[in-house]
Amino acid sequence: MPERPANVPPELSDLHCYTETQGVITTTMFDIPGYRVVRVLGTVYGLTVRSRNIAASLGMVLKSMAGGELRWFTNMLYSARNDAISRVVTETKGRGGNAIICLRFESGDMGGFAQCCAYGTAAIIEKIDPAVEPPPQLAAA
Repeated sequence: MPERPANVPPELSDLHCYTETQGVITTTMFDIPGYRVVRVLGTVYGLTVRSRNIAASLGMVLKSMAGGELRWFTNMLYSARNDAISRVVTETKGRGGNAIICLRFESGDMGGFAQCCAYGTAAIIEKIDPAVEPPPQLAAA
């Protein structure tokens, strides 16, 4: 049976802040309630560097004079974050893991380039409490 993508609430979908994790549970916590860690697979990383084109940069300079959100840059950073998550999930799956615990992000500016890194601990986990609901990113629509 093919995996169905998770339900993305409409208030999130237009923000481009959700990434399908292909069945891998991700959490920023040190554990996952209702699950136990069977095996730790080590640290995993996902990194991306983005550049902005000259036309967008000039437009954003003008927009910054007026104030307000620079939505093009916001979208670029969401896109970078999503790529970083996709890469850390791919590395976890490549090691045979089904979870990333202690997921963290770092971002920064590198001379006009935006970089984003996702990292955490890849693990194999198993459910020990049948009453626990699936994590939101895995809940089927």
